[in-house]
Amino acid sequence: MNKILLSSLVAVTMMTSSMFAKTYATVNGSNITDKDVGAILQVIPGANFAQMTKEQKKKIIDQAIEKKLLGEKALKAGMENKPEFKEALKNVKRDLALELWMKKEFDSITLKDSEIKAFYNKNKKMFQKPETAKARHILLKTKKDAQAVIKELNAGADFQELARTKSTGPSAANGGDLGWFDRKRMVKEFSDAAFKLKKGKYTKKPVKTQFGYHVILLEDKKSGGSASLDKAKPSIEQSLKVKKFQEKMKNITKKLRSSADIKIK
Repeated sequence: MNKILLSSLVAVTMMTSSMFAKTYATVNGSNITDKDVGAILQVIPGANFAQMTKEQKKKIIDQAIEKKLLGEKALKAGMENKPEFKEALKNVKRDLALELWMKKEFDSITLKDSEIKAFYNKNKKMFQKPETAKARHILLKTKKDAQAVIKELNAGADFQELARTKSTGPSAANGGDLGWFDRKRMVKEFSDAAFKLKKGKYTKKPVKTQFGYHVILLEDKKSGGSASLDKAKPSIEQSLKVKKFQEKMKNITKKLRSSADIKIK
């Protein structure tokens, strides 16, 4: 039930934004907008209109135009006078009324600053960021090979070039780049050595792990800590509003069920 309520809320948000949609074409005076394009894209998994080529966009707009023309033809054929059309229209009106009402109920939920602060203080672990490091490494099979690489670095060799030509690890092609990581992402021996380094420095002794012998270069480091209440406030507010909304809908639904004539077959 909660998933249905939340998905309906999202649908209303999308519907509201379509009121200010961009117009791509007109068909007999009727606009083809983002809403029409979106309806076509719904059946194409992962489709993103903004990332499409000019030709791809044209095909989507053409489909929307054809859909509009066919819709006009269906109306001219008198489909709106059919009993099944009138029944479907009732359902659409009910669902639309529900979505608009749910959005109104969600927007009406207010929070006190004390509630937000209490949640923050109670769940501080949620807003903690670990210390992270950005490093490169050269992975060798033997300690002797690693020592030889360190000797070359001491003589002024380029770390990235040595990584590309001598590292046996998968990051060799990228100059040994490992990106950003926290302590838990790497094996203990590697993390301990990397986080001890100063920015721009490399390990003077080979670091042994289960994968072999590493020479590590620390490119940058970011200290950990907790996000401030001000930074955490938007996400806390959204989370608490969703929770209150779910509880509110649950209570309303419970009352409605208690007074309704429900027969399950």
